[in-house]
Amino acid sequence: MNDAVTIASGLTGVAAVAGAVTAAVRARRPRPYQATGHAIARPADLDPLPAVLRNGLGGLTVPVTPGPHGELFLGPGTPQPGRTLRRLVLTPLFARIGAHGGRLAQGQQVPFRLTVEFTGANRDAETLLQAYRMLDQQLRDHAALLSRGDGDELTPGAVTVSIAGIVDVRELLAAERVRYAFAEGTFDDIGSPAAPTGLVPMISEPWSRRFGWDGREPISAEERHLLHAMVRSAHEDGRTVRIAGLPEGTRQARRAIWTELGEAGVDVIADTDQRGLAKHLRRHPVSQWVAREPLPTRAVRRASPRPTAARGDRRREPV
Repeated sequence: MNDAVTIASGLTGVAAVAGAVTAAVRARRPRPYQATGHAIARPADLDPLPAVLRNGLGGLTVPVTPGPHGELFLGPGTPQPGRTLRRLVLTPLFARIGAHGGRLAQGQQVPFRLTVEFTGANRDAETLLQAYRMLDQQLRDHAALLSRGDGDELTPGAVTVSIAGIVDVRELLAAERVRYAFAEGTFDDIGSPAAPTGLVPMISEPWSRRFGWDGREPISAEERHLLHAMVRSAHEDGRTVRIAGLPEGTRQARRAIWTELGEAGVDVIADTDQRGLAKHLRRHPVSQWVAREPLPTRAVRRASPRPTAARGDRRREPV
């Protein structure tokens, strides 16, 4: 009898340990890929990429500060040794893509969107130019995996890099026949010949620039109409839309804003609340309009259509 009790207790213990191990494995397992979700790294994030990949988000905005020899360091303030964009973001990101056959995740259908945001007090033009040239060289080392602009044509890759912040790269990028980074635009760039989609493929604005709703009360009919109209105009102009800078508030208020953005067809919803956003998008996937062809299959390379191509099916891109 005592032996039976001992065996039963042992089996219960084994089952408990197995359950704990399974839960831990599930916790570490990457989440389903959410192309719409975009993480904004906080200044205090020492290593921002792993959490983004673990949550399955389809993009990352990372603040960088120019440092010695044109190298870009993560975060504001004094550059910290070893905390470079190359070491903590570019190298592991492209290594993972290379190890997965040219995609970041099995469910990836559109490029991972990496926004490099120049920050800091140093606005010296020569310093910023040197830093951009260093970044450009680092990107060209991984050219086969990057979205590429050739004149007005844009060919998607596993990663699309855009430059934002205090550095103005439009003239630099426009002078390059083949480019591996792009400028971010605003809704004011819609229809502008000075901002072709091959140079400015994405509209990116903070929510508070044009909207006052904070998610605590129902959105007004006027603001909802404005949001839908602006997103539709950007899509018809061949551009994707990224909205960031959401109001600080409760998780419930943020969910209300995420929902409105999703219903309006916003392609990229950016937030610092990575886990909350990823969970929301798993429950409420966004049906996106794809301005250009998604990533080509591994067997067939397809050319990207011209910016004037007919509008596609809004439901072609799974997220």
